[in-house]
Amino acid sequence: MPNDRDRPAPAVGRRDLFRFSGAAGVTLAASSLLAPTASADEDSNPAAPSGFRPLRPPATPLAVRSPYLSTWLAGDYLAGEWAGFWTGRTTAMTGIARIDGVAYVFIGAPGLPDGQPAFRGMTQTDVTVTPTQSRFTLNAGGIELTVTFLSPIEPGDLRRQSAPLSYVSLRARSIDGKAHNVSLYLDISAEWAHGDSNASVSWDSRATGGVRTLSFTPSNPGVLAENGDMASWGTITWSTTERTGLSWQIGQDIVVRQAAVAGKLTGAADPAQPRRISDRWPVLGLDLDLGAVRGATEPFVISVGHLRTPAVSYLGTALPPLWTTYWPTWQQMISDFHHDAKAAAQRCGRLDDKVTSDARRAGGDKYAALCALALRQAYAGTELVVRDGKPWAFLKEISSDGNVSTIDVLYPAMPVFAYLDPQYLSLLLEPVLDYAETGGWPKTFAEHDLGSSYPNATGHNDGNEEDMPVEESANMLIMVAAAKKTGHYAILKQWADYLVDNALDPGYQNQTDDFTGFIAHSANLALKGIVAIGAMSQIAAAAGNTADAAHYLGIARDYIAQWQTKATDTTGQLKLAYDRPGTWSLKYNGFADALLGLNLIPAAVTAEEGNWYLKHRNQFGTPLDLRHSYTKADWALWTAAWQHDHPPVRDAFVDDVFDFVTSSGSRVPFTDLYDTISARQAGFQARPVVGGIFSLLALQRKP
Repeated sequence: MPNDRDRPAPAVGRRDLFRFSGAAGVTLAASSLLAPTASADEDSNPAAPSGFRPLRPPATPLAVRSPYLSTWLAGDYLAGEWAGFWTGRTTAMTGIARIDGVAYVFIGAPGLPDGQPAFRGMTQTDVTVTPTQSRFTLNAGGIELTVTFLSPIEPGDLRRQSAPLSYVSLRARSIDGKAHNVSLYLDISAEWAHGDSNASVSWDSRATGGVRTLSFTPSNPGVLAENGDMASWGTITWSTTERTGLSWQIGQDIVVRQAAVAGKLTGAADPAQPRRISDRWPVLGLDLDLGAVRGATEPFVISVGHLRTPAVSYLGTALPPLWTTYWPTWQQMISDFHHDAKAAAQRCGRLDDKVTSDARRAGGDKYAALCALALRQAYAGTELVVRDGKPWAFLKEISSDGNVSTIDVLYPAMPVFAYLDPQYLSLLLEPVLDYAETGGWPKTFAEHDLGSSYPNATGHNDGNEEDMPVEESANMLIMVAAAKKTGHYAILKQWADYLVDNALDPGYQNQTDDFTGFIAHSANLALKGIVAIGAMSQIAAAAGNTADAAHYLGIARDYIAQWQTKATDTTGQLKLAYDRPGTWSLKYNGFADALLGLNLIPAAVTAEEGNWYLKHRNQFGTPLDLRHSYTKADWALWTAAWQHDHPPVRDAFVDDVFDFVTSSGSRVPFTDLYDTISARQAGFQARPVVGGIFSLLALQRKP
């Protein structure tokens, strides 16, 4: 029988009712709020489709924890389609509830052997997305089932943040006043373990510290290598606490699921291993018999993890993940992760409330909704490692070049870390600074990245890379100042002096929006460089070098006056480039001036520019510049934050990105590059740059 994952997914409109073979059908009804403490009036949002709170995501984060643990639902309904890696490759997860002997699907699109009736489907009534959680509510057979995907974010807690694990929690209750016999089954396929379905995997089951763990591992791992952006080495874990009623089984997908439907898994692993992922599609199955259910049950909590040692390499040295400094084995880490599940949910609930309430104050309900969608994606582009006994963090340039710790990807992502965890931002900057100081980087300006292909930070000691001299040097100075990071003074001063010589009128250079091409005399790039010179004055002051602080601040003030003259067109707006009259572009780099409290840009210039943007607004936003109709969501929110004192402009940028997210037919993890007319993805997805959505919140941490 052909596996259902090879069949095309049913076409579903976002406001359509969804029905699949034998299903009870799916209808949507609004019933829950973004934050547990919010009132109905506060959370009401008529723009969100019925049943989705606080927005309809283009793709809903499920297990989104690291560059290689990143599984999403690229649609509206948990039952009826497969979950997938951020690339779109299927990473199958199946959920089946047996209620009074009848089997209902609540996750995935599983098939059964020919001749057997199709599964029925639970009815989905609600989807709630918070900054750390995605919660689905479904019902069938008199039972309501709540399925919560929790990928913890732990600001200030490196130990917990280092664990590459995510929770799936199931809770059932009767909704008709009657008791019902219920069992819940969940599995994941070996597709989670490798990007090539022809690769062979092995599997295992073991119990440690009261936790049962099933696992997949590639039989011929490619250490520090990728296949289709997925890691070719490491172990996928599927774990839960041992308890009465729990059973497990590893084997062919339809065999294991038939056992679950029949009433109990065998507690055995298929001996035919290793074998190819596509050879009878092995799965890791867990089943919990809840018995007679009337009131709400205790949650059935499963964790999924992707564990790799080493995690990355730096200049030829393999670096272990940071979690290895806290736990002697991954089994002990998983055990602790499960014993911490209740407390983790409480911590993340408090974080959800904080982010939501802060975001509402900063930019309203729609802004809070965007923050809810962006947080996990921003953090999941990064991971913690240990080098010479000290923590470092690396970032993957997901879905564009795949580079290691690209500075102009760190830069747009920076606001989320500046708001929630400046220490984490500091750890992300550390490898970049180390390489420039001691790693062999040969040029006077900052490097673009640490290596062309994640997870190998091989450097560019020959100087052959995608140079962005003003861009990256300025980005580094601004981020160091935002993180209030100390040390590294000599290299920072070197970059600042490069900017003094080159930033006021940049030559023909590449810059972060490299898809638009090289540009000379760029007004926006010059603005970034000037603000960065001002940032160096703050770095110098923090280092106790008052003479340098005065020197760089004086230059920044002198340059900004010259910049205003060079950049302003005869009509009053700021040009795209000094030598291009009649042009314009988003001056999103004004945000850094506001973030650092430098106040270099005259208020009148900011206000005039904001009014200009409103006059050039399309249905889904103001384009990045006059040459194209696309924009970037991160830069749109940076611009909104620069315009924070002008609510009509600020709110327009927020509203437009919200409308794009909730209307786009591009069902991919939050894209940052999209067309402002059609609301279609123009490129990129799942990138950590959506940390830029937090720009308005980062202003709360400014000096």
